[in-house]
Amino acid sequence: MTASGMKEIVLAGNPNTGKTTVFNALTGLRHTTANYPGVTVEKRAGMMKLKNGETVSVIDLPGAYSLLPRSPDEKVVHNVLLGAQKGTPPPDLVVVVLAANNLERNLYFGTQVASLGLRTVFAVNMWDAAQEQGLGIDLNRLQNMTGVPCVPTVGTDPKGIEKLQAAIEEELAKPSVRENTFDPKISPEVRYKTIENIVTAIVKHPGEKKITLSERIDRVLTHRVWGLLAFLGVMTFVFQSIFSWAQVPMDWVSRGIEYLASWTRAILPDGALESLVVDGVIAGVGNVVVFLPQIMLLFFFIAFFEDTGYMARAVFVLDRIMKMVGLNGKAFLPLLSSFACTVPGVLATRTIEDRNDRLATILVAPLMSCSARLPIYTLLAAAFVPAKTFFHVFSLQGATLLAMYLLSIGTGLGMAAIFRKTFLKGNQVPFVFELPPYRMPHFGTILAAMWDRSKEFIVRAGSIIFLLSIVLWFCVSYPKNPAAETSFSLLKKQAETSLAGDALKSRLSEIDQTQKDFQIRTSFAGSFGRAIEPAIRPLGFNWEIGIGIVASFAARELLISTLAIVHHAQSEGEGMTASLIEALQSAKSPETGKPLYTPLVAIALMVFYVFACQCFSTYAVLKRETGSWGWTFFTVAYMTGLAWGSAFIVYQGGQLLGFK
Repeated sequence: MTASGMKEIVLAGNPNTGKTTVFNALTGLRHTTANYPGVTVEKRAGMMKLKNGETVSVIDLPGAYSLLPRSPDEKVVHNVLLGAQKGTPPPDLVVVVLAANNLERNLYFGTQVASLGLRTVFAVNMWDAAQEQGLGIDLNRLQNMTGVPCVPTVGTDPKGIEKLQAAIEEELAKPSVRENTFDPKISPEVRYKTIENIVTAIVKHPGEKKITLSERIDRVLTHRVWGLLAFLGVMTFVFQSIFSWAQVPMDWVSRGIEYLASWTRAILPDGALESLVVDGVIAGVGNVVVFLPQIMLLFFFIAFFEDTGYMARAVFVLDRIMKMVGLNGKAFLPLLSSFACTVPGVLATRTIEDRNDRLATILVAPLMSCSARLPIYTLLAAAFVPAKTFFHVFSLQGATLLAMYLLSIGTGLGMAAIFRKTFLKGNQVPFVFELPPYRMPHFGTILAAMWDRSKEFIVRAGSIIFLLSIVLWFCVSYPKNPAAETSFSLLKKQAETSLAGDALKSRLSEIDQTQKDFQIRTSFAGSFGRAIEPAIRPLGFNWEIGIGIVASFAARELLISTLAIVHHAQSEGEGMTASLIEALQSAKSPETGKPLYTPLVAIALMVFYVFACQCFSTYAVLKRETGSWGWTFFTVAYMTGLAWGSAFIVYQGGQLLGFK
């Protein structure tokens, strides 16, 4: 029972049993996410109202295979159920979610929980999948043999959820609980023999095994060759969609931000405050926020494939590749999570028992192209990759996005192989998991997951990007040079006395641009950028890019904010992004008059950001999870070296081959 007197229900079970879907159905998607006190294990909590009007707290525990913990996740499950977890009261009732089509494996954990003496209900989930396979399950007999009420459920079917709620309410009304008979000394062989007897007694298999539709599909999607090709096809579809489908909502957001900038400029007097708000905050934050539709679309696809069951097939197919480079199959999900954000990806390695396996996964997780890199890839591809299509379907720009993601995956696996064969040697732990049945997607769950993951991007834009955009604006706006300002004022007065009409307008615009360029070059940021330019010039990068690279060590998206502020990207009816793209395409070197940005420079810059480790949050989680600043510095150092070397090869190699 919670401190407020509210009863507490916990959901527990093996991974891939549909536990989270049941949790969402019970709480109506009204939940919060945080960490358990003192550990980095995620805690999802929500509220459920019973038929009698009582409201109870519901907690979704991490997936676990046993109450004898082998990982931080299972340790938390063990502690919560035994009332030993700091900040979490002992549960009033446990709902153990079992997969109806895999009871023999699931009941190992289920019977352990039942022996704790807590009020317990078995939600025998995926009942429809068991029916499709022709399985006959006697739930009354299962209840008699285990002493636990059993309810058949389908996570997306309200009828089963209502029966589960009724069973929860009935159990909570009981005055006492059973005796705790849990004995950790019971050997797995003995427990599995007991479970085998239970399953033999309650499950009837069809006389002739039917080949289900799921099994037919799996013959393709889990095939050694066809499954990998299918995965690549899915990835291609996703990135083509991200580049094309998100364009319309991006235009809406872009024009909205443009309107905000124009309105703000109109109500504020000319001067430093107007420049700070419009050229600093709105330009810096707006040019990042405009990519939110693409971020949300990426998260939508990830949630969609998780909900339908395809993601588990991708794990199965790629597990073979993971083993080739020395990683455990459990490393796939942390690496997949890293495509959304490195922080939850690194935290997800808690499920990996072997220390060297876990450390190798942590060291390569930042190489996976997180959502913060997507705006950079998209901006540069839109500006410098031709908008051509091949086979009348696939765009060259979308293919460029896919290439960046495949490059990050390939390099990450390659570095993992190096680590595992050198200083992180060790035996591989077998990876056993179940393939969940295919399910019709529940779009409420998918949209909720998409929004939860997208909020992190919005929070970053509203806090880190906001604050650092102000710092960037100050660094490019100061110190002022009174003598230079006087000189430019004289030039403008001379133009006004000698020119008129379009000629005057053109000359004043030219003087304004020259003044802005001079201010930036002599500013704090410009001086710093020119100081580090020799180190990045071999990569084809100028000092403006140098400012963005240094700034983005705080957050990668700051490259876009920096370019927008440095190049004074101001929209004129085309939207913020179009303005920035035009500014990059038209930027010229004041010394040579040649374009500062070319397709070759753009590709080199994208490759640099594939590998560079730039994110304060990532540094913090690396230190927290490895327990050492040494591993953190090592990760930043090797990734920065990879970034510089790869960009050097791309740019210098491209020049040798005649590319520009």
